[in-house]
Amino acid sequence: MDLQAVHDLAVAAAQEAGVAIRELYKDKVILKMKGEENPLTEADLAADRILEAKLRHAFEDTGWLSEETKDDGTRLGKPYAWIIDPVDGTREYTLGIPEFAVSIGFIQGEEAVVGVLYNPIEDQLFSGIVGVGAWLNGEKMTVSGHAELDGARVLCSRSEAKKGWFDPWKEQLDLSPTGSVAYKFGLVAAGLAEATFTNKPRNEWDIAGGVAIIHAAGGKTSNRHGVAFRFNQPDPLQDGICGTNGACQDNILGVMKQQAVSP
Repeated sequence: MDLQAVHDLAVAAAQEAGVAIRELYKDKVILKMKGEENPLTEADLAADRILEAKLRHAFEDTGWLSEETKDDGTRLGKPYAWIIDPVDGTREYTLGIPEFAVSIGFIQGEEAVVGVLYNPIEDQLFSGIVGVGAWLNGEKMTVSGHAELDGARVLCSRSEAKKGWFDPWKEQLDLSPTGSVAYKFGLVAAGLAEATFTNKPRNEWDIAGGVAIIHAAGGKTSNRHGVAFRFNQPDPLQDGICGTNGACQDNILGVMKQQAVSP
């Protein structure tokens, strides 16, 4: 598989989906709620249609998993798969907070090897090919080198911060409540933060693109137990997430072990 071709196609698809999202941004029509704090909007569906048309059948033997497309299971066992979230951070989108992203991950075997994240409001395009490099708007990017917990810039969930989950470390960590999981991964990969983490479960489509980009930029990711992610699984739910610059990975996992997992 030509991963550069995969990357370039994903970049073009993300940018086209971003145009549709920007056009709908003023109205932010919520079609329904899929769960607590999980709205579905016209932008989700419009972006999903564009991404599916551009990507799904572009390469042979490639499965498809999108948050907004019914999973028919045919992706399982295929050597490659697209894992997509058309708008990761839809809640922020509906609130007019520009901290969301089109998230595209390309899986080879069980590993995320290409990622593209696009914030169409801030016009930030994060992308990466594992083993090749990572880029922000076409310019080379790498993770930071900060290894200590003291002063580490950590991007966290607004709702989790409000619940006090990070209070024991707020004097030590430089905490910044931020929207989309995917967007947070992009910022870590760009060296604009050292880490993001939560003990709460997240789905493959939330993280696949970001995992590839963090790895391409020299960082590390894992679930809350320090185990590497395996993608294109029958159950897409992952047991917590940790995405860091690599240098502070063990320290952040130590914090996660001390943090209670709330319902």
